[in-house]
Amino acid sequence: MRRMTAEIPQETILEEQACMQRVRGMAGRPASYFIVTYGCQMNVHDSETLTGMLENMGLSAAADRTCADFVIFNTCCVRDNAERRALGNVTWLKELKKTNPQLRVAVCGCMIQEPGMAEQILRTYPFVDLAFGTHNLYHFPTLFEQMVLKQRRVIEVVPDDLGTVPEDLPIVRSNPYQAYITIMYGCNNFCSYCIVPSVRGRERSRDSERILREAEALYRDGVKEIMLLGQNVNSYGLDRPEGMNFPKLLAAIDEIGIERIRFMTSHPKDLSPELMDVMAGSRHICPQLHLPVQHGNNRILKSMNRRYTREIYLEKVAMLRERIKNISLSTDIIVAYPGETEQEFRDTCSLVEQVRYDSAFTFIYSPRTGTPAAKMPDQVDPETASRRIQELIAIQKRITSENFEHYIGQTHHVLVDAPSRRDIHQMSGKNEYNITVNFDGSPDMIGSILPVRITEARETTLRGTLVQA
Repeated sequence: MRRMTAEIPQETILEEQACMQRVRGMAGRPASYFIVTYGCQMNVHDSETLTGMLENMGLSAAADRTCADFVIFNTCCVRDNAERRALGNVTWLKELKKTNPQLRVAVCGCMIQEPGMAEQILRTYPFVDLAFGTHNLYHFPTLFEQMVLKQRRVIEVVPDDLGTVPEDLPIVRSNPYQAYITIMYGCNNFCSYCIVPSVRGRERSRDSERILREAEALYRDGVKEIMLLGQNVNSYGLDRPEGMNFPKLLAAIDEIGIERIRFMTSHPKDLSPELMDVMAGSRHICPQLHLPVQHGNNRILKSMNRRYTREIYLEKVAMLRERIKNISLSTDIIVAYPGETEQEFRDTCSLVEQVRYDSAFTFIYSPRTGTPAAKMPDQVDPETASRRIQELIAIQKRITSENFEHYIGQTHHVLVDAPSRRDIHQMSGKNEYNITVNFDGSPDMIGSILPVRITEARETTLRGTLVQA
């Protein structure tokens, strides 16, 4: 049974806003901050909210973590490697704090929401001053104030957010031309390998009118591209039966006029013909979709609790390509899931060959404590897992190269983002297919969507020449 969603009471948000003003006038508070972000776009957007709060509290961004008075790690725990990286970097600050005793260190995000992690932080990392999870991000100003006023460690983790949704939090976007809009929080799918429902909670959709007003404000502010975010955007609105579903929300946002609309993540089981039709008939939705398959074998998919089969996934891919002729597809794939046989791995390889993704994010299965898969027998040995993922990467690299060759000679529209990292005389940006394109240009082009004729395909990027008007 789905829980009904409720916004956090307005008086609570007003209290946090008042707290930000108190901190701004507080003597002895940190003057500068630096945020280190791990994980997905949801975490990046959370860091934009943290930035908005910190700026409202009077802190200024530091150039790097070594010269900041307050360093906050916004963590991810979806895979073990991300967690170890975060903890390793937190430990590194222990030495920095010896030379700068006034430095304050905070850890927040998904990792802190894991059962027992707050206690581990208390026990193992005594130099951490502040820790909080995903459900009480809106409460950050009060926690920060307590840390400064009481001169002691503050640890607060809310185990269950009771279906609440925060609104009216300050945000400082990292890019003036691109923006994220979170349309929902949490996940109800409980894939056997995934800890997200434990750390992000159950699905809660934001009110559609608030989302549309936010999109309209971004359009007036000159934003060229928005990314709609949710753990499973396709199930948007199911906890608000009186409101819009995701296809209708997407169609309404398309009418606003923002030049580019993207969204992620889409669970294949909820990808509907209605959504495909909205994408096909839209003016601004990019012809690109991230559609995580995770595996190519039906037994493994059932064990993963993905609730679709290989055949259903391929049928939906065919429907997408029938409706949206030039759609670019990307995916997530897990290799060496518990009990995966050689033939089952081959099924994944054959699916990748059949779908021919433009790109794929491939991962070796990472056991997450508290998930069913972590307790499963027949965990695949590291040597076999490494061999399999290297083979899969090689297959996808070849397919990407072949796909990119077909783009040569086409004119793509590139949202110019920044100078190329390798050549200051070139500009870089993403085309409508979310592929990086580099071309000769100048910094005054940043923020524009320009036609670029593709002339060369590289391993993960394209190169081209600007089409003159």
